[in-house]
Amino acid sequence: MDRRASWLKGVLDLLVLASLTRGESYGYEIAKTLAGAGLGQIKGGTLYPVLNRLEEAGLVSAEFRAADRGPGRRYYHLTEEGRMTLAEQGALWLEFDESVRAVLAQGAGR
Repeated sequence: MDRRASWLKGVLDLLVLASLTRGESYGYEIAKTLAGAGLGQIKGGTLYPVLNRLEEAGLVSAEFRAADRGPGRRYYHLTEEGRMTLAEQGALWLEFDESVRAVLAQGAGR
């Protein structure tokens, strides 16, 4: 059984925040960035609720911009509170990851 989708849901908020550290972006570009990092395709039905939740929490802010051609886009950027949350929660995630790796290595006899 492949559990990567479940694991991703647990950390997607942090990954979205981390993807915005390089500057503002819009949903499709965020999804492409995460897919390019090897996390698979993240569909809009998964990504946009995360972006809305992060915006409601004050961790990102968004601005709608009309486009010359095609539909406008909502651009997201990290707030200072979002940066602090990413630093704090990212450190906790890395500690958790280290613990998981240690237990898995022990189980593999390493």
